Amino acid sequence: MTSAGADAPVSTFQRPRRAMVLAAGIGKRMRPLTATVPKPLIEVAGRALIDHALDALQVAGVETAVVNVHYLPTLVEAHLAHRQSPTIVISDERDGLLDTGGGIVKTLPELGTEPFYLMNSDSFWVEGALPNLRWLAASWNDAEMDALLLLAPTVRAIGYRGRGDFRMDPNGALKRRPEREVAPFAYAGAAILHPRLFDGCPSGAFSLNLLFDKAIDAERLYGVRMDGLWLHVGTPDAVAEAELTIADSAA
Repeated sequence: MTSAGADAPVSTFQRPRRAMVLAAGIGKRMRPLTATVPKPLIEVAGRALIDHALDALQVAGVETAVVNVHYLPTLVEAHLAHRQSPTIVISDERDGLLDTGGGIVKTLPELGTEPFYLMNSDSFWVEGALPNLRWLAASWNDAEMDALLLLAPTVRAIGYRGRGDFRMDPNGALKRRPEREVAPFAYAGAAILHPRLFDGCPSGAFSLNLLFDKAIDAERLYGVRMDGLWLHVGTPDAVAEAELTIADSAA
């Protein structure tokens, strides 16, 4: 195949029109900010984190975004009620968190049978020359992929202190970071997933990482190196760091 990790996208795949935004987490690492405000509503550069994610989906041509809620859900719902685009569908997890995998499974009837975007509610970056979600769609190869992840080079990520998540071969195929080693790429919280990825998945709450590992074993997990700068807003200190980066990029 032509590489998903190559410099130029080549796919003729039509961009996804539906998306899932994960917004149900409690945001423990963001305390004390999340004591009274859910993490998706924390503002960076004058805009709620979830709006940064939804704005990117709107630019990418997404028409409907399913958003799951659990922690302080009425605040998230009230905030999203003011959005005009994309159309928001709420997936209610008040009765219990379903984790990343279970939360998506619950919404599959809304997402349909075609590939869809997945976004963390705090997925956030300074765009490069080509919007990253369009870059993802242009790199999709339905015959060879069940999931295509947006990856950030760890050496340039803002606010990220981890050891990376994946190694990527020249064709874009992904492998996990070996234990005790450092990997060059971190998952940037955005992806295209095909519903078939969830065939035979567990019921109830489970992590999406379980299915990423399944796709790796089947050689159907791929990645795209993002253009621009990834802003990892995972702690209160990272908010100021992200805002400074945005200000510098606009100068």
